[in-house]
Amino acid sequence: MTTFTPSSAAEVLDAVAWAVAEEAPVEVVGHRSKRSIGRPPQTEHAIDLSGLTGVTLYEPEELVLSARAGTPLAEIQRLLAEHNQELAFEPMDYGPLLGAPQGRGTIGGALAANLSGPRRIKAGAARDHILGVSAVSGRGEAFKSGGRVVKNVTGYDLSKAMAGSWGTLAVVTNVTFKVLPAAETETTLVLTGLLDDAAVSAMALAMGSPAEVSGAAHLPETVAARIGAGTLPSGAATLLRIEGFGPSVEYRVRHLRDLFGSGAGLSEVPAEASKILWRVIRDVTAFADGSEKPVWRVSMAPSKAHEMVMALRMETAVEAYYEWAGGLAWLRMEDDSEVDFLRRLMRRFGGGHATLVRASPAVRAAVPAFEPQPPALAALSARLKEQFDPKGILNPGRMG
Repeated sequence: MTTFTPSSAAEVLDAVAWAVAEEAPVEVVGHRSKRSIGRPPQTEHAIDLSGLTGVTLYEPEELVLSARAGTPLAEIQRLLAEHNQELAFEPMDYGPLLGAPQGRGTIGGALAANLSGPRRIKAGAARDHILGVSAVSGRGEAFKSGGRVVKNVTGYDLSKAMAGSWGTLAVVTNVTFKVLPAAETETTLVLTGLLDDAAVSAMALAMGSPAEVSGAAHLPETVAARIGAGTLPSGAATLLRIEGFGPSVEYRVRHLRDLFGSGAGLSEVPAEASKILWRVIRDVTAFADGSEKPVWRVSMAPSKAHEMVMALRMETAVEAYYEWAGGLAWLRMEDDSEVDFLRRLMRRFGGGHATLVRASPAVRAAVPAFEPQPPALAALSARLKEQFDPKGILNPGRMG
């Protein structure tokens, strides 16, 4: 087995060129915080980007940051915090859920997995903030796409094509992201004791108001008790996050209080505790139990996701909570006997997108981790793969 550990874009090019010449498939990895998502690796060789690190450009006044692909997200977030800025798409950290240390994810991995967090309902995901990339295709050819300023739109589609490709199209060596000012403060309004259907209605009401909610989640009682001890009242918790300048936050929280009325069981989580709470929600800490019990990430219409979960509960043991105003459900099953049943059930409720985030190697090998694509989209993906990696050199089988 050969493992390449490049520390420059030129060395990445050399490694991919070797793989192409030898027709030897390679696994592309960073710090391996998301390595167990998708099919188990089907390669004997690897390109390890953990040494390809460092911020290459940061212009706070231009709201632009560039970094080599293996740069830890934690390092970038600390740098941005020093200038009161942030990656607005709020990338989650899969590490603890998958049994890896916290803070090991990389900026290249954030793009490859198209990471996002609770703020996706307002700010989008990584693909909505990428400005440019430098990469090496599976043909062994270096290329650049996009620019380093927000107003430069050249090549956006090619940069965005890397988002969610999980290293199967090219080895990204450098990324350029738009960054934004961080909120001065935040408050989370808590509605207590709602069942899933009532919680989804409440979140929809808040999202349709002028309050500019930046996070909307519902934690059933068992999940709320596990992750909100000392922060949340007892019972199920429906959470609405408001971010911005202090007076604006106060005004919008008052607006939501008036909207729901005094009988809604309302309370507030102040700024620092709110930040911790949403980080725990973002990183699915409630299900980070050190096991291989299947965990699914399911996106559906908010009006249907909770109905699907209720039907699922009638058939198998499952624990769930919701983000994105009910449009994202995190599910943990007690065993792996029903992992394929979920997708069949989703079709009964209008369809959606289900990703098997955690499971045993045997289940990952047997069940498609990523949502099977409709024929037209699958054909388009195949053409894209043919253009970028015709010999199937990069991360073969991972998304299959």
